Amino acid sequence: MKFDLDSGQVHLWCSFFAEIADEALLREYRRLLTEAERQKERRFYFVRDQRRYLATRALVRTTLSRYAAVAPEQWIFAANRYGKPEIANDEFLAGRLSFNITHTDGLIILGIASGQSLGVDVENVRKRQAPIEVAERFFAPDEAEVLNALPKKRQQQRFFEYWTLKESYIKARGMGLSIPLDKFSFQFPREHEIRISIHPDQEDQPSRWRFWQLSPTPVYLAAVCAERARVEAPHLMLKKVVPLISEQELDYELLRASEELHAD
Repeated sequence: MKFDLDSGQVHLWCSFFAEIADEALLREYRRLLTEAERQKERRFYFVRDQRRYLATRALVRTTLSRYAAVAPEQWIFAANRYGKPEIANDEFLAGRLSFNITHTDGLIILGIASGQSLGVDVENVRKRQAPIEVAERFFAPDEAEVLNALPKKRQQQRFFEYWTLKESYIKARGMGLSIPLDKFSFQFPREHEIRISIHPDQEDQPSRWRFWQLSPTPVYLAAVCAERARVEAPHLMLKKVVPLISEQELDYELLRASEELHAD
């Protein structure tokens, strides 16, 4: 099934890669890769990391082919000056696509949008211990202050709420950690609302971006940052997918989102 994608949609494809263990299927994934990608797979020491890498590359290649007339094995990628992968094919629809990948223990998410920059991040909040000292050293002062004022049992969740949003923003900008984490900050002025503040020296405007924070399952916390391409909020679609095998709609909990701007 082919997908039409415009600036009114953001699609998130979720692969629970621990479920992918069939050797014949993994060989099919490997067949889609370039020789350089196959060499990179072999450099991973642990089998689970090899399988995660295979599943990630297969997810990217097969899913992008749902949106443009490019075969999975024919996608070409290049990195920008900060190392963010971008599509290098000259097919028209392919050139409109933007994508971003994130993974954590047990889950890969591929985000896809059209004509707008996109960043996604996910964390397994059950298995990873929040490094609170990172917030104290690198987060904006107001974020660290809010975090430290919370009861200990709430600090873990709030740290990852900040962290996933920060990661999604720097990935959408395509500049990674060249953007200092204390040069922008997030606030939650109401229970289900996200607001970003950006230091003037970053030459960016909060109104340029929309954010969503969601839980694909109770184990995971994800954040999405997408450039505003229209006044109306884009539709989020989440699917659970096993590349080349199956897909289904994925129910999720939307925890909070950016406030909507109004046309003048």
